[in-house]
Amino acid sequence: MWKRFLAVIRSWFGAGLEKLEDPGILLDDAKRQMQEMHARNRERAVMAITAKNNLQNQVDDLQKTVDNLQAKAEFALKRGDRELALQLLKEKQGYEQSLVSAKETLVQAIETSEQVKIAIKREEEQIRQKTAEALALKAKWKQAQIQSEMEKQLQGMGSWEDSNNAFANAKTKINTKLNEAKAMNELGQTNVESRLRQLEVSEADVVAQSELEALEARLGLAAPITQSIAAPTNEIEAELARLEQKVGGSGGSASTGS
Repeated sequence: MWKRFLAVIRSWFGAGLEKLEDPGILLDDAKRQMQEMHARNRERAVMAITAKNNLQNQVDDLQKTVDNLQAKAEFALKRGDRELALQLLKEKQGYEQSLVSAKETLVQAIETSEQVKIAIKREEEQIRQKTAEALALKAKWKQAQIQSEMEKQLQGMGSWEDSNNAFANAKTKINTKLNEAKAMNELGQTNVESRLRQLEVSEADVVAQSELEALEARLGLAAPITQSIAAPTNEIEAELARLEQKVGGSGGSASTGS
């Protein structure tokens, strides 16, 4: 009776179900087969109990007949009819033989019916237990399906690691460009042409400052500012001082010319 159900259990906890078989369908099919088998067993149990009841009625009827024949034989003897009493006793013996056989059959029928009742009760308990197990297995199957679907969805999602790598690569490129620009700027500051341009700007500032001081002197706005040059401490500083005087003199002549 339970072969199909046990096959489902083994297939569920064993190597796995075949791809074309749904555990829910198999469990429903096993449950249906159990219920059908139980219904047939109940019909057999009803037939067995009915046969036992019929045997009980037959035994009761035979016992009544035997008792009746015994009473009639006694009554015949009381009336002095010995021949009738003998005939009644012979007839009673035939019924007694049938009664003995019926009682033996009834005993077996009673034992069988009791066993059938116990079997039906045990079967009903097993069906309830297996039905509960089937529901639990179906719930596990649904849970497994949900987990499998969730895993598929998670596998289909983009990886944050890929995004982080992309951000890191972009950041590295941007920093490289910024450092490259800084390097070019530093290189430009050390370029000879750049330094000469800075020198020309400084010279123009000196000339403009000298003209401004001369104009202020003519207008009596401020006293001309004289700069004192410190005595050189070595040849390089002395040469630098001479160069500054020469530059200053050129600026003064330029101012005078203007």
